[in-house]
Amino acid sequence: MEVMKLTAGNFDSTVEKADKPVLVDFWASWCGPCRMVSPIVDEIGEESDGSYGVGKVNVDEEPELAARFNVMSIPTLIVFRDGKPAKTAIGARGKEEILSLLE
Repeated sequence: MEVMKLTAGNFDSTVEKADKPVLVDFWASWCGPCRMVSPIVDEIGEESDGSYGVGKVNVDEEPELAARFNVMSIPTLIVFRDGKPAKTAIGARGKEEILSLLE
């Protein structure tokens, strides 16, 4: 599956109304740890069998979404279930640890 670019305009319909878990990566282009995590998140999205979704929020472009979910440090990974944040991880993580958030 493709990794979705999430914005204030599509977040509610894409994430909060999703019928499956959605992993959301809050990131910025100037953030070193974000650049480490980004290819891992892309890979997880590409490997998705449809049982979960994957999206990214650029906090520089979408500061209201970052504020809405109290994202103070990046990268922040949040798994949403039934439209609500279920699990959160802050900072760089490996693939297995990120996948465990979806379990």
